[in-house]
Amino acid sequence: MKTKKIIKLLIYASLLGIIVVLGINLLVKSQTDPVIFSKEKDTPGTKVAIIFGAGINNNKPSKYLKDRLDAGIELYKNNKIDKILLSGDNGSDEHDELTVMKLYCYQHGVDTNKIYLDYAGFDSYSTLYRSKYIFKVDTAILVSQKYHLNRCINIGNKLGVKSYGFAADQGTYQGYKYASFREYFAVVKSTIDILIGRKPHFLGKTVDINGPSNYTKE
Repeated sequence: MKTKKIIKLLIYASLLGIIVVLGINLLVKSQTDPVIFSKEKDTPGTKVAIIFGAGINNNKPSKYLKDRLDAGIELYKNNKIDKILLSGDNGSDEHDELTVMKLYCYQHGVDTNKIYLDYAGFDSYSTLYRSKYIFKVDTAILVSQKYHLNRCINIGNKLGVKSYGFAADQGTYQGYKYASFREYFAVVKSTIDILIGRKPHFLGKTVDINGPSNYTKE
């Protein structure tokens, strides 16, 4: 009898967990879908676009990252934005997203004076927190794949960065279904981060988006 009660409790707890996860995701999606755009002409103009890191392969951007960079460069060349904030992980020489990202933008026609670098964008929450408090961004277009934008926009808005999304989706992606599934739980985690006011591990000195770029040639 005791075992049956434990099993029932576990089932009820699991069902409750599923309801909470789905409920939070539906709420975030309903609030953020209206400001996600897939066409450059429909996207509102802002001063800066934030491009999130997404992995590199042999010192070249992954498909996820390449499409994000191309989308951000498209916004820049069509005068929808004036500056680009690149945020990623350069924790080691073997995984230096920022160098790959900044060189790709430079090689595709972005003025280096318009490129800003966030070297401690270890996750989406950290990127948006640092964009607000380190780079002094108050409004931005967030550039990523659609599955990722709902969470990012929600984080940005809650942290005081008025956020729009520009979907960088082009074709198919390896592991996209898994990434989309995992995103349900990432949305819940980011909601908890917002509620508890989590601060990123690294903050550092201010690099005002209205001031000189911190782009370097190294």
